[in-house]
Formats: sequence, C-alpha cells, structure tokens
Amino acid sequence: MSDFLLYIEPGSGSYLLQVVIAAVLGAAFWIKMSWWRIKSFFTGKKMEKPHKPERKRIKSL
Repeated sequence: MSDFLLYIEPGSGSYLLQVVIAAVLGAAFWIKMSWWRIKSFFTGKKMEKPHKPERKRIKSL
C-alpha cells in the first residue's frame, strides 16, 4: 500500500483559489497604502505622510 492517490475535490480547489486571490489583493492593498514608507526606505529620504484634505462640513437645518 505504498501508492497514495490524492484527490482534491472541486470545493477545496475553489477555496484554495479564493485564498490565493485574497492574499494577492491584500498584498496589493497594503503596498498601495504604505507606498510612501516603502519609497522612503529605498531612497533614504525622509518623507512626510501624505496630507489628507479637510472635509468641508455642511450645516444642517
């Protein structure tokens, strides 16, 4: 009984694909949000965080 037959059912394969896609998209989102930190690490320049514009408040009646 030295032969092992491995079987991956369709549900497991689609779940594995979903995990891989989620990991790639999560890494892309993290890189996008941390780009200024990554860029300053490689260039050696001290960069400030991007300034968020203030939102205008509308007075309600």
